[in-house]
Amino acid sequence: MDVTFSQIITPQGAFLVGLICAIFLYIRMLRRMSAKSRIKLATPTEEISSARMSETELDRYSRHIMLREIGGQGQSKLRNAKVLVIGAGGLGSPVLSYLSAAGVGTIGVIDDDLVSLSNLQRQVLFDEDHLDYPKVFAVKDKIKKLNPFIEILPFNRRLTEAEAEVLFIEFDLIIDGCDNFLTRQIANLACVKLKKPLISGAISQWEGQVSLFNETKNSACYSCIFPVQPADGLAPNCAEGGVMGALPGIIGSVMASEAIKNITGVGENLNDKLLIFDALNSEFNKINVSKNPNCEICKVHHET
Repeated sequence: MDVTFSQIITPQGAFLVGLICAIFLYIRMLRRMSAKSRIKLATPTEEISSARMSETELDRYSRHIMLREIGGQGQSKLRNAKVLVIGAGGLGSPVLSYLSAAGVGTIGVIDDDLVSLSNLQRQVLFDEDHLDYPKVFAVKDKIKKLNPFIEILPFNRRLTEAEAEVLFIEFDLIIDGCDNFLTRQIANLACVKLKKPLISGAISQWEGQVSLFNETKNSACYSCIFPVQPADGLAPNCAEGGVMGALPGIIGSVMASEAIKNITGVGENLNDKLLIFDALNSEFNKINVSKNPNCEICKVHHET
């Protein structure tokens, strides 16, 4: 038997439904007003005016500004920060995407590689139109579309020991997402000498790891934990051993999160900790690490 709506809902019931809907809409309006007030409370006028953010920027970054730990002051710190990303590949793609979206004001990226078809399985900043194009220039094209309020500085070359210090001195934070041990050691040496914090990430097959080095003179450096190159076959790169496509996104996002916390000075970071993720078994493990008193890099350059 067909039953009509009017047969189910009495006039009194219709009034009750209408009243419930009105209350629901009123609650939604109160929530929106509360959200707006939280933005204003978290962003004092002097903080915003000192950064000279436009209305568009305030709207763009409003979800950050609403966070009690970040607020207007933290967003201004992000806007004034200068970060260098080593490697524009699997890890570099999510790091660059999230830091640029977060409003980090100046982002440098150094890489000498060209976009290849095999990159597209995991390096989500690129598409087929970028094939055989320098990665750093493809990054600049994509990031400027994502956030036109920031500056991208592309360095289309491989990082060398000769230029590392000259390049790093212009940045507040160094993020290493490269895929070879020599470049990691070059980056670490320059960061120790210049007393720059270094966020380092690595991936291989189904596993990835992230740590923060050199935060203070008592912190471990990369060489404290990895003093020598792994034996052949122990840590194959993506070309040698393959990699699960989503893994760089997970590890790269953690690296970007560590960078945002480092810049804004909030939360507990990965200083003297190594975060390891096993994607095959869906397991995160965090182990404590410490400064190696016999580290040749630290002994020479961390005396002061």
